[in-house]
Order: sequence, then structure tokens, then C-alpha cells
Amino acid sequence: MVAGGAAALSVLTEPEHFGGSVAVLERVREAVDVPVLRKDFVVAESQLDAVESDVVLLIARFVGDDLPELLAAARDRGFQVLVEVHDREELTRALDAGATTVGVNNRDLAELVVDLGTFESVAPHVSDEVTLIAESGIGSPGDVRRMRAAGADALLVGSAIMDGDVEANTRALTRAEADDGDHRDTTETPT
Repeated sequence: MVAGGAAALSVLTEPEHFGGSVAVLERVREAVDVPVLRKDFVVAESQLDAVESDVVLLIARFVGDDLPELLAAARDRGFQVLVEVHDREELTRALDAGATTVGVNNRDLAELVVDLGTFESVAPHVSDEVTLIAESGIGSPGDVRRMRAAGADALLVGSAIMDGDVEANTRALTRAEADDGDHRDTTETPT
């Protein structure tokens, strides 16, 4: 993935539903020279101490009113924090909590339906000072261009690159980005 142009990697560490592990994240972090995101359902401050990563994910839907405290606790530990939202209400809570990197998940976690229009409807309500990441459902260079046109500073891409040649698939998406300017691609690693 890094050879294909990924500027960062996302590693699932949630074991029960997604088969992820802390051990995989540790191996990936040792193997690459790009930032590594811990992708898990972090809902308690104690979980922040479970593993070293560069970036931690806080999903606004799951942390609820604890978002400001968890965001501060993660920053106190030296993490960059990606706050994931799915709608404008969650975006408002994330911004009010002080989030500076926001991911808009195109997948509705309640119904698991993916709609790229989700990002397009939320993105206009984010200021230029916030790094905005489009997440889920990005599977083609056309999708990359669509998300970039809607305001994505970076993309979190998973399954779209896993079939076949991972490096070539990653390169195809990062080239689509390069066609539109100098922006980052965050690619999720397999578990």
C-alpha cells in the first residue's frame, strides 16, 4: 500500500467483529514509515493505553457525550485524533469538542448502507481549518475525484484495494488524487 502511494495506514484492532488485533497493528507500525491509525471502537479512556499508534479513531456515534473528554485524553497521550461522523448532528458535536481532523463515514453503521452522498452533504459544513477525510465506499478513481470535488483532504479506503494487486490498486486511486492536486490517501490495511 505504501509502495502504491498511501500516505498513512489504518489497521483494524477490534477482534470480535472484525478479526483485528493489536499484534497486527504493532507489526505494521514497525514495518512502515507512515502514520498508522488504530481503527477500533474506543469508548473508554483506558482503551487509549492498549496500544501505541500514531492516530486513534473516536467514533462520535459510539462515544456520545464523552467525546470532549476522550478527545482531550487522546491528545494528552500524544495521539493525533480522527473523529468519525456520519451526519451533521455528529459533525456539530465533533467540532464543538474541538476536533481538527474529521472523517465522514459514507457507511451508516446502523444499517451498513453506503452512500457517497453522505460526505457531499456533510462536507460543506466544515471549515477549511479542519482536515476532512472521506471514509468508506470509495472504490474507483471516479469515486476519488467525486470525494475530492466535494472537499475531501484525504480518503480512507479499505476493501476497494484488496482484490488483486494491492500496490497497483492503491496506485490507481492515488493517481486519481494526483490528477486533482496534492492530497493525501489513507489506506486501511487488511487484518
